[in-house]
Amino acid sequence: MLKKFTQLLYVFGVALLVYGCSSNAKDNPGTNTPQTKDDLNNPNNLPLDKIKLPAGFKISIFANNISDARSLTRGDKGTIFVGNRGGGSVYAVVDNNGDNKADKTYTIASGLSMPCGVTFRNGSLYVAEVNRILRYDKIEDNLANPPKPVVVYDKYPTDRHHGWKFIAFGPDGKLYVPVGAPCNICERLDNPMYASITRMDPDGSNVEVYASGVRNSVGFAWHPDTKEFWFTDNGRDYLGDDLPSDELNRAPKKGMHFGYPYCHQGDTKDPKFGDKRPCDDFTPPAQKLGAHVAALGMRFYTGKMFPKSYDRKAFIALHGSWNRSKKSGYKLALVNTNGGKVTEFKTFAEGWLNEKEQLAWGRPVDVLQMPDGSMLVSDDMANVIYRITYSK
Repeated sequence: MLKKFTQLLYVFGVALLVYGCSSNAKDNPGTNTPQTKDDLNNPNNLPLDKIKLPAGFKISIFANNISDARSLTRGDKGTIFVGNRGGGSVYAVVDNNGDNKADKTYTIASGLSMPCGVTFRNGSLYVAEVNRILRYDKIEDNLANPPKPVVVYDKYPTDRHHGWKFIAFGPDGKLYVPVGAPCNICERLDNPMYASITRMDPDGSNVEVYASGVRNSVGFAWHPDTKEFWFTDNGRDYLGDDLPSDELNRAPKKGMHFGYPYCHQGDTKDPKFGDKRPCDDFTPPAQKLGAHVAALGMRFYTGKMFPKSYDRKAFIALHGSWNRSKKSGYKLALVNTNGGKVTEFKTFAEGWLNEKEQLAWGRPVDVLQMPDGSMLVSDDMANVIYRITYSK
């Protein structure tokens, strides 16, 4: 009897082992053991061969094991700083030998409140928490022993809903900081900062609202020639699969309103708030990017590595939908502008989503041009930073 019971336990254990190895392992990019030289350069064994790029382009891994990698910025000495939304940390990634692969990653801050946004200026790293802007002075000289941060500003709302922030310095020398709506859809007239993009001097003074009616912007850039401000915005949820579209907006001057919560995508009034103000009152998007694609980071390309046809075009990370019956996004888009108008909008890179099975293994978040003209792309699902290059 005991022998039979032992045999049953053995069979049950083997069955569990087989089930565990066969059902979930293929969905976890971190479970594979490196076996080849290529695997050693890609220890997570991500299916990079699934990424479709234009002819001549190649994607590789620049940095592995960067948990929840979000916004990217580069220091004067080449350090790549990475924001983090879920884990409360900020990372510094260093390529010591110049082989375009990260050699060491430092955690320069932890225990912060969704420090998604990072930007660099005059030797200092600026970090955005939900309600504060922090500054780490002389950070590249002290990666192993970071200085105590200076609190630049601490009066942003404390709401965590859309509280994560992308930040960057504009050509006017001011720090631009978005403040998302603290909800899916609501009218918060009690604080003009809600659903806006603000800006301030580097020392935290002269804070003002630059643009209003912006539900949740997590990426923006200035055109390298016109210096005009362009930004992405995420549309509201629960109006169905196809409404509303995420947006690419152009804000060449202070004081423009882009519709939220009254009007979406420039032409669709909100069912709850739309009767209060017509869509004609607001600035429509320069480009509809697609419903629920989660448009995040963007940069205008000015490098020399990519073909000349890419010069001044904007790369936009479409993070991917979370509540659409058929997933959308999970790609890099390319936008061409001329005279303040969008003249081209198309896919540049895709393959993070298996369209047939509707399963994703990666989600692009931010893009960053490097001095050599290559482009880094963060991924908070695969926990890596990619490097995209071009050669004839």
